[in-house]
Amino acid sequence: MTFPREFAWGAATAAYQIEGATDVDGRGESIWDRFCRTPGKIANGDTGDRACDHYHLWPEDLDLMAALGLRAYRFSIAWPRIQPDGRGPANQKGLDFYRRLVEGQVERGISPLATLYHWDLPQRLQDEGGWASREVVERFAEYSQLVFEALGDLIDCWITHNEPWVTAFLGYGKGVKAPGLADWQTALAAAHHVLLSHGRATRAFRDGGAKGEIGLALDLTHVSGESEAVRRLDGHRNRWFLDPVLRGGYPPDMVDLYQERVGPLDFIRPGDLEEIATPIDFLGVNFYQPAFARSGPDGPLGVEEVPWEGPRTAMGWTVDPTSLTELLLRLRRDYGDKPLVITENGASYDDPPANGNPVVEDPDRVAYLRDHIAAVERAVDAGVDVRGYYVWSLLDNFEWEQGYERRFGIVAVDFEDQRRTPKRSALWYRDLIARHENGG
Repeated sequence: MTFPREFAWGAATAAYQIEGATDVDGRGESIWDRFCRTPGKIANGDTGDRACDHYHLWPEDLDLMAALGLRAYRFSIAWPRIQPDGRGPANQKGLDFYRRLVEGQVERGISPLATLYHWDLPQRLQDEGGWASREVVERFAEYSQLVFEALGDLIDCWITHNEPWVTAFLGYGKGVKAPGLADWQTALAAAHHVLLSHGRATRAFRDGGAKGEIGLALDLTHVSGESEAVRRLDGHRNRWFLDPVLRGGYPPDMVDLYQERVGPLDFIRPGDLEEIATPIDFLGVNFYQPAFARSGPDGPLGVEEVPWEGPRTAMGWTVDPTSLTELLLRLRRDYGDKPLVITENGASYDDPPANGNPVVEDPDRVAYLRDHIAAVERAVDAGVDVRGYYVWSLLDNFEWEQGYERRFGIVAVDFEDQRRTPKRSALWYRDLIARHENGG
């Protein structure tokens, strides 16, 4: 294979989706705890209260990772476990849990990649305005510093935020994710404050002398379709986040569009863009499907995404691995040779139940992973600096507003008895990693 010898082969999870134990050891309420209790928001009224009970079963899960040959693990730290109200001194029991988790990874030869924020804002901060409030920027910087100081001797690779587009536009613009607001002006303010908090935390990481590397993970897509619709959707989904982080400014065409159709961007203050552009060591790329755009109903973008003929996942998402290659080539062409890491890639399918079998057969997921990893390999062969691949997800888990209906894991979870059963995709991935390490 053409992947570098030191390429990181891993899997990824998020705290709220797997940990459970939402009222244990001083953890505070998050916006997802509250959102799950809002009638009609989550399929079947599901919650993350128990999820995969990873909070108690983490040694078993780490043993499973080691058995699958994983060399890296991306996990997130739950802000409400560290600061139950989003401010003040650290909750030592929360820090102790993550220290045990990371020590367990290191003991098993698994490199930790820690995400500071994967959507679980302390509810108390949301009560004060959430990401639409500039105050949260400073709160996030303080929280980040607490974590750097407590765990920085064990973790040398960090991500500040996971998918700011989802945080802002699905949480504050469309209301389908927590906190469930639906206002574009609020969403744009939230997007800016998430990016600003990323820059401030990154600067704190640098100024504090922390070792290792830091970046952020963006959910990016390859957009095709009608030219003007493509420009706008790409500006909304990709450039609105890539440009300020990697170029030091928002894309002018989208600034004009948002000011005309949404309102003034008066939450952007002098010095903000310089702070957002604090240099990062790598860019995390989360990729699931391409986007196809055409002119659509009136709205801030005037664009609609077009259904596409072809294979789809159980989420209804288009399967097109060539789009991942195109995206990676585009990132190098437009933004230079910044090191990239595929921080999420995977698919949900309607897997059969384990029923006591030693392996769950999931041929569609095997094909999805095979073809997308091959798409990454083509980009590497073309000179793109990709340094790792993290499959989403290690475990079937709480899939946000989909509850437990959608399963992304390469390991099946029976949510009644918490039994873990590897799927064929997990064994395929194990064998791929072994072949790579053996030079084959």
